Amino acid sequence: MLGWYKLTLLISHRAVFALAMMINTGAFASQFDHNHALWDKLLQAYVVDKGDFSQVKYQGLKQSGGATLDQYLLSISAVQSTQFEQWTKPQQLVFLINAYNAFTVKLILDHYPVESIKDIGSFFRSPWKIQFFTLFGDKVHLDHIEHELIRGHFKEPRIHFAVVCASIGCPKLQARAYTAERLEAMLESATRTFLRDGSRNRYDAQRDTLYLSSIFKWYAEDFVLKSGSVEQFVAAYISDDPQVRQQIQLRQVDVKYMDYDWALNDAHI
Repeated sequence: MLGWYKLTLLISHRAVFALAMMINTGAFASQFDHNHALWDKLLQAYVVDKGDFSQVKYQGLKQSGGATLDQYLLSISAVQSTQFEQWTKPQQLVFLINAYNAFTVKLILDHYPVESIKDIGSFFRSPWKIQFFTLFGDKVHLDHIEHELIRGHFKEPRIHFAVVCASIGCPKLQARAYTAERLEAMLESATRTFLRDGSRNRYDAQRDTLYLSSIFKWYAEDFVLKSGSVEQFVAAYISDDPQVRQQIQLRQVDVKYMDYDWALNDAHI
């Protein structure tokens, strides 16, 4: 009986060691859920879709969904770069979009209640420069995901309507997680929805003036690279009227950029 006990104990120790090796080598992370089910569950439960915009029930999420969010973010941080590189491009982009949005929500929850994401951080370091999470083994910040990983490797201007900054002025946080299968449809929908929200983008025919979100000023180079000009990109989404589209495409309109509303997109529910 004693020999059997020692054998069982040895097997148990080896099982623990094997599990540790799986985690350390990334084999455990190879089971990453490309459906992003945990994040999708949270979005459906705590995002209030208002059509042109959305709000987040941050208080409820902090009280009841924080553990699930942490679990999802742990799965994000467990992914190694060698594993990421083996995925398809849509899977990679979806991973980075969801990671950015989920870590942004985490940043808000860590400081909630707060009136604006810009209240987080300090005069010397913006909230987007705070290194508060791990990605591919490195301690990084939100700007690293957006500017170095997404903008640096994907020439896709529509991501500016997918990655969001927890503010009223930014595009809405979708009530569903991005997935590779839904990526194209969601990017198109997010872009069209944002550009047709008159509070943030609109064409005034009487004044021949195009009023645009400051996003188009801050990231003009991305839209120029894709479409030749900001106007060319905007024209394809802002209206179904062919005459309006043509006038904007031919740059026969004045362009004015509107102030950005940095107030928190809090549902207060």
